Amino acid sequence: MTEFWESSFIEKQTMWGFEPTDSAIVTKDFFLEKNVKDILVPGIGYGRNAKVFIESGINVTGIEISQTAIDLARENGIDIGIFHGSVTDMPFDNKCYDGIFCYALIHLLNHREREKFIKDCYDQLKPNGFMIFTTVSKKAPMFGKGKQLDKDYFETMDGVKIFFYDSDSITQEFEKYGLVEFSEMDEPNKNMQNKPSINFIMVKCKKEL
Repeated sequence: MTEFWESSFIEKQTMWGFEPTDSAIVTKDFFLEKNVKDILVPGIGYGRNAKVFIESGINVTGIEISQTAIDLARENGIDIGIFHGSVTDMPFDNKCYDGIFCYALIHLLNHREREKFIKDCYDQLKPNGFMIFTTVSKKAPMFGKGKQLDKDYFETMDGVKIFFYDSDSITQEFEKYGLVEFSEMDEPNKNMQNKPSINFIMVKCKKEL
């Protein structure tokens, strides 16, 4: 996966731009409402979502597999702690956080990796902390295309492996980790004219006392 990210990152970052996603903005508002002050962002990328939290006074720590992405984040003023490595190797510290936000990453992992990742995130939450994941839905236009590897799991033409979630798989994977609610949302690709939005599911979990 490292090679894939490094070889395609520069092209993809210009495609996505530097504006935060709608789900990051929604999560920022929710975190502020819940007085969340210190968050972990696995898969922080080049920081386009991190900025909205930082500018709201929330302390952010990131995890990112691509050194190219980390360098670009630094160039764009993201001066925070970022662990260089894969989320599959979590945890990188023994700290517990008030919140965790993970955008468009978990569906790139296989079943075993997703299971470990969700548990690792939950283990790094403080009591009453929240973790929010935004992941691709089976309603996304690319669902069912490419080589099928397993149920709802496909390899696309450019070699990306994606697991597509629905209500059943959300419940199955997150229920024992404090699942509060999940909702569908479309992320408009503001910098991608004449291309469809992507259908996401936003998953919210809380670690009870």
